[in-house]
Amino acid sequence: MKSKYSLNVKGRNINRFIKKLRQNKIEILKINYKNKNEANIIIFKEDYEKVKRIKSIYTITELEVFGALKIKKNILKNKHLIIIGIICYIVFIVLTNTIFKIEIVHSNKELRNTIRKELKNYGISIYSLKKNYTDVQKIKEKILNKYKDKIEWIEIETKGTKVIVKLEERKIPKENIKTNPRNIIAKKKGIIKKVIAEKGEIIKDMDDYVEKGDLVISGDLIFNGELKGKVRAEGKVYAEIWYITKITYPLVIEEEEKTGQTKNFYTLSVLNRKLYFPKVKVKKTNRILLKHNFLPIYLSSGTIEKTKKVTKILTYEEALSEAQKYAKDKVKERLKEDEYIIRSNYLKSELNNSTIEVEMFFATYEDITEYIEIE
Repeated sequence: MKSKYSLNVKGRNINRFIKKLRQNKIEILKINYKNKNEANIIIFKEDYEKVKRIKSIYTITELEVFGALKIKKNILKNKHLIIIGIICYIVFIVLTNTIFKIEIVHSNKELRNTIRKELKNYGISIYSLKKNYTDVQKIKEKILNKYKDKIEWIEIETKGTKVIVKLEERKIPKENIKTNPRNIIAKKKGIIKKVIAEKGEIIKDMDDYVEKGDLVISGDLIFNGELKGKVRAEGKVYAEIWYITKITYPLVIEEEEKTGQTKNFYTLSVLNRKLYFPKVKVKKTNRILLKHNFLPIYLSSGTIEKTKKVTKILTYEEALSEAQKYAKDKVKERLKEDEYIIRSNYLKSELNNSTIEVEMFFATYEDITEYIEIE
């Protein structure tokens, strides 16, 4: 595409000047007369210097350029914007091809950690560039070959800037090599409340008192007073266990009290970092205001109730009640899912300068099963 100039020519008798241009073999691509003393003409770039040499008394003004020259001129004029645009485009391409999150879908934490390390060894990790389809297939094959005794199949899928790994663990039946006969004994002293025997003979009855180490389910098979064989005892023993606990609780406590007022906060999430404006303890958002379709960047807002710190001095009765609740919570924390508190009793308390010491009795329903092999 040839470059062209649009010129405005002013002077007496414009036709004489046009004739002069043609005599000098300057091609006029277009002419637009304004009046007898003024006209706009379009010529090729290479003729521009000739026009300036022969203009004589005529005034020549450059109006516009066309073609490659115009493109070059616009590039030079907007070079800073173009450079910024190119940089932004490169950053966008890099970001959209960068891994910002890896999700391994499986319940086995140990297996998840193993796969995460393997992916990292093959260049699939957070902030690394995404792999193409061929490379992903090769990585899958290598992982399957290395862990063929642990993994049935594995799938690696890329969604935007997130890599999702799905896998199926290979279940290999494990033989129970432990066949030695054993007894079930009590691991704590208490009163028997329930005995479940799948194998073996029950020795202790309901409400029998047992000491630690007492035999509850025997692996010896006795018939008519004679030992006929031994089995590996299987079962559970539950008993009522007793505790006396001492709790120290403060008389002066600091609480957060709701004021009835609310305030808004905003969360800016960039990659794996979250910024809160203003800073808040509660980190629950109500709605997302802005979200990028590809990049892990979004702005959300939320509302929380305002609170203030209040120093509270407890009365003796309040401190005693709070200490008892605290003691119960501590006992519950160490009990298993199938265990519970049967009853609790307050024994005594002692008031000091800034604390109260409370002594309590607890009866709990606990699993006291313990296995011991028979020699």
